[in-house]
Amino acid sequence: MNQGALVDVDDVPPWLRRLVEFAGRARAEHFTRFAPPPDERTKAAAVLVLFGDGEEGRGHDVLLQRRAHHPNDRHSGQVAFPGGGAEDGDDGPVGTALREAQEETGLDPSGVLPIAVMPELWIPVSGFSVTPVLAYWQRPSRVWPVDPAETAAVARVPIADLADPANRFVVHRPDTGWRGPAFSVNGMLVWGFTAGLLSTLLSLAGWERKWNTKDVRTLDDALREHGERLVTGTEREGDG
Repeated sequence: MNQGALVDVDDVPPWLRRLVEFAGRARAEHFTRFAPPPDERTKAAAVLVLFGDGEEGRGHDVLLQRRAHHPNDRHSGQVAFPGGGAEDGDDGPVGTALREAQEETGLDPSGVLPIAVMPELWIPVSGFSVTPVLAYWQRPSRVWPVDPAETAAVARVPIADLADPANRFVVHRPDTGWRGPAFSVNGMLVWGFTAGLLSTLLSLAGWERKWNTKDVRTLDDALREHGERLVTGTEREGDG
């Protein structure tokens, strides 16, 4: 499936139209500095970036999940968008994203309107080429951690909280030199690929507020502040 808008811009709420308009001209370089080597074999994957009108007057939101903790899992405990690897029978990235989101969060895909497909983004640590699928939650349904062995928590996070300068900073890993944006929301630390994608989308949509990009914290310190720790060994994040 080629990237670009999946709906007419007038068919989405005004607050999402800038993202739909941008989708057709988006390039991977807008989101990441990493590009796969010409001979690199990648694995196809997709994530669902699901925007909703919010709950109980809390404003527009986005669906996130916290992965379950597993020893030696490089993504253990991380906050992420619902998503995963493509499987035979998926109808392209949209099919993969909706299937994975249903399996992980229990959402009803019939209430989800896919609105745009962004460029494939390569994640060196896993070898996946991940396609972000942007969607609008027309008819929200109940969400929960369907399989606690995979997903520890599911949350609808207000965009206003993500854009709040008090919740934003930069994290870095002295051992690798990697650094990237981070968010502290709902008691969760959002970093890596997910934070990088969120940061870019906030800017593109016009939701970003000026924040202190000089507030730099080590990833270990930021994780400890949130009761988490970095999985060591084979992990090398640097994917955002």
